[in-house]
Formats: sequence, structure tokens, C-alpha cells
Amino acid sequence: MDWDVCLASELEDGPRERLMRLGPSALRVDELLACIMQSGNGKQNVYEIAQSLCRYLGDLDRLADLEVAELLAVPGIGPAKAVQIAAAVELGRRVARKPPGDKRQIRTAEDAAKYVMDRLRYLKKEHFVTLLLDTKHRVLAEDTSSVGSLDASIVHPREIFRRAIRISASSILCIHNHPSGDPSPSPEDIAVTKRLVEAGRVLGIEVLDHIVIGDGRFVSLRAEGYLNSIP
Repeated sequence: MDWDVCLASELEDGPRERLMRLGPSALRVDELLACIMQSGNGKQNVYEIAQSLCRYLGDLDRLADLEVAELLAVPGIGPAKAVQIAAAVELGRRVARKPPGDKRQIRTAEDAAKYVMDRLRYLKKEHFVTLLLDTKHRVLAEDTSSVGSLDASIVHPREIFRRAIRISASSILCIHNHPSGDPSPSPEDIAVTKRLVEAGRVLGIEVLDHIVIGDGRFVSLRAEGYLNSIP
């Protein structure tokens, strides 16, 4: 076999060359990982390391959850490659949550869920996000008010409405995730929603909805009737 010809063929059809020729959507997951890591080590080539990582993940969804320390447990991945992968994942998160040039308008619960789904669905802790809206329900700003278990002592109306008052938001929309993947609202979710709705009425800032995000699913507390039942 002519090894020079074989090597030239491999390079010609490598993931970097395929990406340049066909675009990133044409590549498999292991090929994309190989592009990110760029090179192998003394014992494995970059393709073998990428395939080891794919086997370790089992499911691509896990990649969003892996921390650098966990990546280091994969054979062939050292600190440099772990940092490259973590940085690429975080960059993807930031692109996913960046609104377009014009202010994003939230017309429905589905709009709100879509706005945050890709970055909240994989998180291991509960994050409480508040969208601050103008009179046309366009997003003026976004706040992450708390991280951890959702209860009335952590999610306080004072913290939720502080920035809304400062930027003269007309209304707010509250969203938080359930790390379990099940978006069914808990008694704590309902209690927190009641407090926020009552505080919003006093301040003249309407709470349009409270949406619970699961793994690819969501529940609107307004659609479930919880906001309508608050006197």
C-alpha cells in the first residue's frame, strides 16, 4: 500500500476539510469533537479520543452537563482539551441565549419557553430567570435571581422586582427549571408565584406567567389556572 497516498486521502477527507467543504452540520459528533480538540497525543490520535468521549457520554445531552474535572476522566483528554471542549459548550450556550438585534417579543408561553429552553433544560440546579418586558412584551432585560432550591425565602419579590422598577418594565415573566426534567409545578412553585403576583399588583408590574422548564417540556402556571385563581 502507498502510505503517502493513504495519508493524503485521510487528510483530504478529515473533519476539518469536510467542515470547510460541507459545513459543520454535515459532520458527526465525533468529527466535531475532533475539530475542537485539533490533535491527538502520543498514544491516541484525535479521532480515537473523540470516539472515547462519545462512548463516555452515551448521550449527547450529557455534554452540556460535564464539568472540566469530568472531562479529564476520559482517556486521552488532558487539561488543554478539556478546556477547549468546555469553552466550546459555553460559547454554544451564549449564542443560544443571545436575542436577535431587535428586541425579542414574547407573545405566548411557547415563545418564553423557547427563549430559554436550550440553556435551562440541562442545568443540574434550579435557576430562577426573570424576563423584564416593555408594554409590547418585548424583552428589555433578563435577570437570574437565584440558583438552588426554589422556595419563598430564596425567591423574594424585592429581588425579583428591583431591576424591573429601575428600567421601568411594564411586566415580568418568571421562568425556572426543574433539573429532574419533569416540569410539573411543585407546591413551592405555586406559593412563590402567588407572592410574586401579589407584589406585582402593588407595584403596578404585572406577572404575566410563571413557566417551569423540564427536559424539552414546559408547564405554564397561567395555562394551568394558578395565576387566575389568585384573588
